[in-house]
Amino acid sequence: MDHFLYRNGVLHAEDVALTKIAAAVGTPFYCYSTATLERHFRLFQEALAPLPHLVCFAMKSNSNQAVIRTLGQLGAGMDVVSGGEYLRARAAGVPGDRIVFSGVGKTRAEMRQALTGGIRQFNVESEPELLALSEIAHGLGLRAPVAVRVNPDVDARTHEKIATGKSENKFGIPIARAREVYALAARLPGIEVVGVDVHIGSQLTDLEPFRQAYEKVAELTLALRADGHVIRRLDLGGGLGIPYERSNSAPPLPTEYGQLIKETLGHLDCEIEIEPGRLISGNAGVLVSQVIYVKHGEGRDFLILDAAMNDLMRPSLYGAHHDIVPVHEPAPGAAQQPYDVVGPVCETGDTFAKQRNLPRLAAEDLVAFRSAGAYGAVMASEYNTRPLVPEVLVKGDQFAVIRPRPTFDEIINRDTMPHWL
Repeated sequence: MDHFLYRNGVLHAEDVALTKIAAAVGTPFYCYSTATLERHFRLFQEALAPLPHLVCFAMKSNSNQAVIRTLGQLGAGMDVVSGGEYLRARAAGVPGDRIVFSGVGKTRAEMRQALTGGIRQFNVESEPELLALSEIAHGLGLRAPVAVRVNPDVDARTHEKIATGKSENKFGIPIARAREVYALAARLPGIEVVGVDVHIGSQLTDLEPFRQAYEKVAELTLALRADGHVIRRLDLGGGLGIPYERSNSAPPLPTEYGQLIKETLGHLDCEIEIEPGRLISGNAGVLVSQVIYVKHGEGRDFLILDAAMNDLMRPSLYGAHHDIVPVHEPAPGAAQQPYDVVGPVCETGDTFAKQRNLPRLAAEDLVAFRSAGAYGAVMASEYNTRPLVPEVLVKGDQFAVIRPRPTFDEIINRDTMPHWL
């Protein structure tokens, strides 16, 4: 569910017409709904009750500070994968004891930054990382709380570029070597073992891969406890998918996911950590764009928008689908036609959809890309010297720009000339 609905013939974000925002900030722009963010976070909270748990928002899906603060004020933790994300979370008011640091390539500087600034745990992905973290922590007179990420070799049945739990993926250590690595961790002076971490991929639409992975985690937890390790937390990652195509069947609900966790892991008396990103923020956002031209080509018509692949990378990068709808509601039974929906960037890959059936549109009409709140603005670039588009947050009948569009002077003046020029 989201809070983007037609009212009086115009698509609204909660109680604000998207046409009103477009007139104020220009197009293209991202728009997020506070009510949707809050609702989706609470769904996970309710799904895991009464187990002790922490829902950590995966900031890589949307790292705008207003979004982070909105969720942090509800009690969310944050899952970060870089020093920059860590600083964003802290700047948004999230305390260190609610921040989990993931990622395969943490630097020593990032480790030091999180240890001195406060951290809930590091999800360690390799033995070299474990040794480096112990060295840094011991040098600071600290012990770093650690969950080792295990790779369960489970097929997540998702796009190959967002699958993370197969043996050929770069993430985690083989689960078969977990006891060996935990034994190493227990010997290191700067390490405190607190749990087990697993994450098998993103945009999963079936619970069975989760079940397979979690059953392996349960078996491993019992083995590690038999070895003398104190395992009090299980970090289960994220990955629950959303319906990008409204016509498709819906993925499992958070309540079903929570029930699976209780069935497979509830008997272990562990605190559960999950790291959803897409399911919290994905349907909480839209990208609004304006039609520049309708171009009649050889055997097809092109809808040329002012949004481009640099603004929303997912279709170009993954071949991903986003529903595209007119901001002005079509009349019932309005004629449709197929369009190739493209942007103005000089790349053939700057294509959002091919032969997509849409109501007939004309120059200056507004369209909205649904389910654009995750992996949208965070993956954007200034390719072709196109400014990053504004981000707007709506709450009820209010809206605020939470990232302004930079001016061309601001973009150009970031460059500096060497003295010989």
